[in-house]
Amino acid sequence: MIPTIPNSFPQSPLYKKAMDIFILSRNISSYLVHDLAPIQASGKEDPNIYFSGDIVQQSVSLAPSILKAESQHFSEEKQKYAASVTRLTNLLYKNCERLERANSNGKDFLPILRKELKKFRKLQRTWMMTL
Repeated sequence: MIPTIPNSFPQSPLYKKAMDIFILSRNISSYLVHDLAPIQASGKEDPNIYFSGDIVQQSVSLAPSILKAESQHFSEEKQKYAASVTRLTNLLYKNCERLERANSNGKDFLPILRKELKKFRKLQRTWMMTL
């Protein structure tokens, strides 16, 4: 499910990049799940499968946090949601690094997501100055 916003609300470049990250992370996660889902020979599941779900959950939360920050009237509230965006971005990046160590063919796509997160961080710095 892709979050939607009203047509009257201007879409910032940061919001658009967050939506790109969401779509990319969802596709990467669905690819990784097929490799990580089977039970290992020891009878345990691969612990990295949880990180694939985490990147989707964190990327889903990015766009609403951006919209909440932009719609707040008071600076303290804007900063609270901006800090949430920063925290989510850092968690996404760390989980990408963790998944790159997983035994999966899908890990080859994770550098693409990390590259997009770097672009997102650059946009985020400018965006935080304008709040």
